[in-house]
Amino acid sequence: MWYFILKQDNLKPDPYRALQQKAVQTEVEPFNEPFDNLCLFTVEDYASFVDALDLEGLRYEVKSQRPSRDQLLAQLRAA
Repeated sequence: MWYFILKQDNLKPDPYRALQQKAVQTEVEPFNEPFDNLCLFTVEDYASFVDALDLEGLRYEVKSQRPSRDQLLAQLRAA
């Protein structure tokens, strides 16, 4: 499994729905100000998901293990 992390504000409704259909699972990690909410897509087919993201011009981060909420928050703080 692969875990793709995207900022929720970067996703418009149509690309979001298209990505949901390609993912095994979609989760939203809500964070308080000043941090953005994150979408976490669990994916089996890495290549086709990356193609969909690249076609939409979306920035993402990918992990091979599911990051914890604390790890996601630490990543936001470091940015």
